[in-house]
Amino acid sequence: MCWATFLSTFGVVFLAELGDKTQIASMTLAARHPWPKVFFGAAAAFLLLNALAVLVGGALFRWVPMLWVHLASAALFLWLGFASLREEPEEDEESAPTSGSARGPLLTTFLLILLAELGDKTQIATATLAAQCAYPLSVFLGSTAALWSVTLLGVLLGTRLLKRLPKLWVHRAAGLLFVAFGASALWRGLSPWLGR
Repeated sequence: MCWATFLSTFGVVFLAELGDKTQIASMTLAARHPWPKVFFGAAAAFLLLNALAVLVGGALFRWVPMLWVHLASAALFLWLGFASLREEPEEDEESAPTSGSARGPLLTTFLLILLAELGDKTQIATATLAAQCAYPLSVFLGSTAALWSVTLLGVLLGTRLLKRLPKLWVHRAAGLLFVAFGASALWRGLSPWLGR
């Protein structure tokens, strides 16, 4: 392993992802669900995305039309946004029994991050760094560590946010953010077609 490659990749990806939509999405999901489920869902998605970036590189972007990636991402963000806006938080979610499968938040986070980050700047940066470097494993590990670190910061901030703000406000803010991200992804997907 090349530590210089690892550290430079970590720095580039960490700074690029800090404050990005996926960190905010992880933060708002962690305000509504147990943070370990949100973190592990996001971590699994980033692991898969970085493996694809390093192994496949730019070829993935030639095979999957970005229009479909943007539309799938927009649909998932919009669905989560409207669900958050309609949902009424329970008074005491800590003591309420959890209904449904434990996979719900984990799978939702996994799919959300997977679709939102597919073809995003950090995945492209990882693919580019791996293509230009003799140490693709170092690029993979540096990028993954950076994305996991940013996500962990987001989910821990999300759990603290819930303790300080009324749950209804957090749910509404999360819903509005997800709708905004969905509209943005929809616009990015359709803008080449609308500009014609």
